[in-house]
Amino acid sequence: MNRNDLTLLTDFYELTMMQGYYEQEQNETVIFDVFFRKNPGGSGYSICAGLEQVIDYIKNLNFTYEDVDYLRKLGVFNENFLRYLSGFHFSGDIYAIPEGTVIFPKEPILKVIAPIMEAQLVETAILNIINHQSLIATKTARVVFAAQGDGVMEFGLRRAQGPDAGLYGARAAMIGGCVGTSNVLAGQMFDVPVLGTHAHSWIMSFKDEYTAFKAYAALYPNNCTLLVDTYDTLKSGVPNAIRVFQEMRDSGIPLTKYGIRLDSGDLAYLSKEARKMLDAAGFTDAVIAASNDLDEYLLHDLKMQQAAITSWGVGTNLITSKDCPSFGGVYKLAAIQNEKGEFVPKIKISENTEKITNPGNKTIYRIYDKATGKVRADLICFVGETFNTEDDLLIFDPIETWKKTKLSGGSYTMRELLVPVFRNGECVYQSPTVMEIAEYCTQEKRTLWEETKRLFYPHQVYVDLSDRLYQVKKSLLDKLNMD
Repeated sequence: MNRNDLTLLTDFYELTMMQGYYEQEQNETVIFDVFFRKNPGGSGYSICAGLEQVIDYIKNLNFTYEDVDYLRKLGVFNENFLRYLSGFHFSGDIYAIPEGTVIFPKEPILKVIAPIMEAQLVETAILNIINHQSLIATKTARVVFAAQGDGVMEFGLRRAQGPDAGLYGARAAMIGGCVGTSNVLAGQMFDVPVLGTHAHSWIMSFKDEYTAFKAYAALYPNNCTLLVDTYDTLKSGVPNAIRVFQEMRDSGIPLTKYGIRLDSGDLAYLSKEARKMLDAAGFTDAVIAASNDLDEYLLHDLKMQQAAITSWGVGTNLITSKDCPSFGGVYKLAAIQNEKGEFVPKIKISENTEKITNPGNKTIYRIYDKATGKVRADLICFVGETFNTEDDLLIFDPIETWKKTKLSGGSYTMRELLVPVFRNGECVYQSPTVMEIAEYCTQEKRTLWEETKRLFYPHQVYVDLSDRLYQVKKSLLDKLNMD
């Protein structure tokens, strides 16, 4: 986990293709796009995450002596190619959408412009990093939305698919909107809040529940959340917690951050009954936290049932994105540079319409409603295309072209999303801190209409093509069909 060099974190065919390009003396500059075709989990949007780790990967991209010796032993690669790898470094350009940005299907969230051998090598690791963190950040955003302003804590480390998934999943969860994580290493590495209470084993290790609560309160009087469901929540757990809180108050200890946690049973019923008991005892500001296999759907239902819970610990279903365990990002060739230095658009066709790629050297403009600041659509166009927001703008669905929207001049604003990250192999982008990205993500989510954020059957934001890009794509399809 401490090894920054992930050069061999790649699929074997990337290296065999590299050797093929080397032998054919084929190393022209190309453009690859990273994009995804469908929002995960039925969401109306996704959250981009993982760019900082991509930057770290590219910065440390080199084949060590050990790497080359290992590849030599495979008996597949010739010595000339292995010598080339010994001096390898990334020399290209990368553009990306900043982490925490709301993103939508089919638009390039990262673009690699580099000699084809270099661009081919980085495919697997980039997808591995971006797919995982974007998936967890998106899942978290949905859970946080369902919590309706309550704090959501990431508690999933012990159920994550290995240390890296737990660590970088926690990072992505913070970007998506969690207020803290139980993962101490993530707290150290990313400078994010770490949170937690105690387990049932703490209660069981004492002679009785009251003694366990009293000992915990003595240790942590300013952060005293007691787990009340070890034996009997309403007959034992909550009464013993109230007894300890009363003793703290009587001894002059200020009750500033305190409450109970529920981890089993009917959370709606138990929380409402516990709230009545706490209020009757004078502890109206005591927090009721809950855990136990939560996700956005259960939170939605508990909110509908007016559960008296205001803090949520979400673990397994968040850190694994259990209902949708993959993001589906892909890496596709979009253009090849010719001898004149011009990028010639390339297209992949398929009988499946959504798998037909968008050709050429592209960028993205986000279109906002000027009056509300909400997202109206995203517009994919060629690099260099310009738009005057004082002019009327006609946008249309590139597949169902009869679906058109005319935006009146002066009623909308536009923002280019892709920013330079590497130029000529040198990093030109400074990553914000995780907490800064999280705040930016919060602002980004506010640009979405409520119809897009809803959990069930959300409105899908349009991702359209400029007329010029659409015409080039159509001409390439026509040409290939004629051939």
